[in-house]
Amino acid sequence: MNRYIRFFSSLRLVLSLSFTIILLAGGTVNAQCPGVTPVTAGLRLPLGISQSNQDNLLVSETGFGTPGSGRISIVDPGGSRRTLLDGLPSGINDVEEPSGPAGLFLSGRTLYVAIGVGDVGIAGPIPGTTVPNPSGPSSPLFSSVLAIHFSANVEKTTTGFTLTAADLQALAGGQKVTLSNGGGDKITIELVVNFPNFISNPLPFFADNIQLSNPFDLVAVGNQLYVTDGGRNLVWQVDIDSGALSVLAAFPPIPNPLPFGPPVIDAVPTGIAYSDGQLLVTLFRGFPFPPGASQVRAVDPETGAQAPFITGLSSAIDVLSFSSEGDTDHLVLEFSTDMLAENPGSLLRFETPTSAPSVVADCLITPTSMTLDEKTDTLYITELATGRVVSIHIAP
Repeated sequence: MNRYIRFFSSLRLVLSLSFTIILLAGGTVNAQCPGVTPVTAGLRLPLGISQSNQDNLLVSETGFGTPGSGRISIVDPGGSRRTLLDGLPSGINDVEEPSGPAGLFLSGRTLYVAIGVGDVGIAGPIPGTTVPNPSGPSSPLFSSVLAIHFSANVEKTTTGFTLTAADLQALAGGQKVTLSNGGGDKITIELVVNFPNFISNPLPFFADNIQLSNPFDLVAVGNQLYVTDGGRNLVWQVDIDSGALSVLAAFPPIPNPLPFGPPVIDAVPTGIAYSDGQLLVTLFRGFPFPPGASQVRAVDPETGAQAPFITGLSSAIDVLSFSSEGDTDHLVLEFSTDMLAENPGSLLRFETPTSAPSVVADCLITPTSMTLDEKTDTLYITELATGRVVSIHIAP
């Protein structure tokens, strides 16, 4: 159980639970999920998703934990997949699961990509502790944000570009890297920010303990990036032009109301969105996942002031706002409806933040992120353990 305390409190990739959920769902990746349509499969642990103005989906893939296996794919509306960029960092994290490319945000022709913690840390000698990887991380770009610039023609025609180890070192050194496919098409990648890999977090029984930075999702507002950090329990603010960073908001732990587990529970911020002048941040919460403890919080991007927005959730991992008949509705994606019972995930719709939600779907398998095509009212969702993107029609 200590493994799960560390696992969920920092939201590394929850694959052990993921595959258990698949088995409980019948072993066939929710084939009988009403209203849920498979779009594509075979992805390398998809974690983030965005849609371009050409109607293509851009999907971040964590990779297999082997160096360079992280990837960004282009998926067209018919489900065909092409590679945009391969060779991104991926590593086995401190709970022996893959970690690599995570959240995505597309602004114009620039795609911002959060890179997770990777193999920066390993399990410490005492259960529940973490220490730096004595071999050093396999990539200098873990716990960072990259910007990928590519043209509309590249999006339409590319068969893929691949970063080399030398390219990753150049990016870490502040250089822009331009890749060409030999046919005149090219993309440019640059480092926006490289967060501290970890901070010292001594415990009374283990002074060498560390706390890892684990960027999970991000959103751009003007020339500012706001990045959730599921390891440090905070939201970073990053100036896109200069790379200057600061902590916008931190989320303290809450008392554990259950008779088992640790005395306090981490916030574990995951998804982030911008709506009506405020940031909406999902707090996944850590073990033992008390019923109703997960929530969406509203954060002022100017001051960092925060307040509950949607409460009483199970394991909120993403949030999305959209216009519906002149009002703003909110979709909340839950990784599981009951983490301890290892139930499938759900999609909830709120007409107002305080109203009772309607359940759009309750049979999603390890959903992690979503994007809405407002032209067709189609919601696209990544499923981590199944390697799929699925779609759901959202009534306007």
